[in-house]
Amino acid sequence: MPARVLVVDDEPDIRSTVQEILSDEGYLVATAESAAAAREARRGERPDVVLLDIWMPDLDGISLLREWNERGGLPCPVIMMSGHGTIETAIEATRLGAYDFVEKPLSLAKLLLTVERALETSRLRRENEGLRNQMLMPLDPVVTSRTMQALKLQMEKLAAHDAAILIQGERGTDKEALARWLHESSARRGGPFVTVSPGSIAREHAARALFGSDENGSVQYGLIEQANGGTLFLDEVIDLDAELQMRLASALARRSLIRCGAPDAVAIDLRVIAASAQDLEAAVQAGRFREDLYYQLNVVPLQAPSLRERIEDIPELLRYYADYFANRDKLPFRLFPVSVQNRLRNYTWPGNLRELRNLVQRLLILGNAPEVSIEEVELALGAAPSERSLPTPVAPGIDFGLPLREAREQFERSYLLHQLNEAGGSVGKLAKMVGMERTHLYRKLKDLGIDPKSTGRED
Repeated sequence: MPARVLVVDDEPDIRSTVQEILSDEGYLVATAESAAAAREARRGERPDVVLLDIWMPDLDGISLLREWNERGGLPCPVIMMSGHGTIETAIEATRLGAYDFVEKPLSLAKLLLTVERALETSRLRRENEGLRNQMLMPLDPVVTSRTMQALKLQMEKLAAHDAAILIQGERGTDKEALARWLHESSARRGGPFVTVSPGSIAREHAARALFGSDENGSVQYGLIEQANGGTLFLDEVIDLDAELQMRLASALARRSLIRCGAPDAVAIDLRVIAASAQDLEAAVQAGRFREDLYYQLNVVPLQAPSLRERIEDIPELLRYYADYFANRDKLPFRLFPVSVQNRLRNYTWPGNLRELRNLVQRLLILGNAPEVSIEEVELALGAAPSERSLPTPVAPGIDFGLPLREAREQFERSYLLHQLNEAGGSVGKLAKMVGMERTHLYRKLKDLGIDPKSTGRED
């Protein structure tokens, strides 16, 4: 998506000349002749860079820069322009956060170079902020296993399109890393990648954090708007409350959002990738998630495999994370011999990749020998839930040789038959006992071949 440039200058000739030059270079250019017009232009679309004249009739550029800085920070890189500025004004502009200072008459070559560098600096800052304090899988996922090979082929196809994607999988499966890989492999890779974790945002501030605000002359861009031109990643989207689900569904349908306190909508252009460790379809049936939002997000479903489904990748993952922590944390690199690899291949990994990362980091911190020993691994696994401490699952009547889907259906049929008997054949009581809405329960019973009439009651 082309970068947006806002040119603020009271001289019509300069505005038109700069607009023409920048437009020829492929930028989307808006202009404003005063501070008031610049404020209004910011309300319409979030610029990627601002060219701001210092001397204007209603309010000087330095004062406008200070106003933006004091009201939540600058919207983007700001390049100051002046025909007769002083060293003092340049110093003041820099202190207030201006990216650079160019003199009039403008050198168009220098102006274009400054705009290009400002945009590149802004892009790098966004990437650094997104990666800071995070430990992610490599953007090119480890693909030793057939499961991951198939997943990567699917992701390569999805990266070429702009459809919404819903990634589902157990906790700890690095769904955000998959979303980042899709973003970096897409045509939107030059745009921002913005992560929204609804569960980490205070409920009373969630609407403003997501949708921004436009109140008392101050515009704050929300996380959704900050993703314009790039990708919005909604982590654990089920944590959105009912009001935010409604607002998000409306924004995605209209491709525009309304900031808190604002009368008008602003356009958004982004790709949405959502993720959840919970079954969103079941949440829809239970009335905990909006059906329209579910279908907007689930245009293309993607399943993040558990580590148990890709045990062939474990040796390569061990090497990768050992190398990563050795370089990042300056820890001694340690080898994982075949015996240790085999032990870890046979572990259940309830915490998936997150647990494996933590295990590798712990072994590098606590161990001294060049190789990791079985004893160290057993001790480390003993500090976390392991298969040795878990009871053998008991499920009478279940054939454990069946594929997962058929085994699940077998269990659901046995479970519902038992509960229906406990409810005396009453579907109404059964719905309350199992926590399902009656219409969905009837459908489930029909799918499983259970006839409520055969038990004597249906009410």
